[in-house]
Amino acid sequence: MQIEFTVNGQMYNLTVSPTLRLIDLLREELGLTGTKEGCGEGECGSCTVIMNGKAVNSCLVLAPQIRGQEILTIEALEKDGLDKLQESFIKNSAVQCGFCTPGMLMSAKALLMKNPTPSEEEIKTAIAGNLCRCTGYNKIVQAIKDAAE
Repeated sequence: MQIEFTVNGQMYNLTVSPTLRLIDLLREELGLTGTKEGCGEGECGSCTVIMNGKAVNSCLVLAPQIRGQEILTIEALEKDGLDKLQESFIKNSAVQCGFCTPGMLMSAKALLMKNPTPSEEEIKTAIAGNLCRCTGYNKIVQAIKDAAE
């Protein structure tokens, strides 16, 4: 089926299988490999992208569902240098193995796009769907707080 959509500000018009997942479209068709697949079941958050301003698990979205939608991936954060969230993650040592980092950053970015001054509780709620086995979350929460306006 034919779909038209935008990824990181670039318009695409592609023919896709109705069963193609968004994560596979991003990684295999568009070469945007920053989005990681962890569980493939929407439980870990590694594949989080922003669709129309909302954080979504790209492993649970079928390509036909993005028709007419605007998608932001981790690659969108590095336009003219690092995004303030990326800088804050580095400064706060919130990156360990790095596997969860793209999803964490995208969940945090979606939160800050909608609420530039979130409370600690709002930050924790926003990243609740992202699993990290390395940091214990404290450094991640602090990095998001520091990046907030």
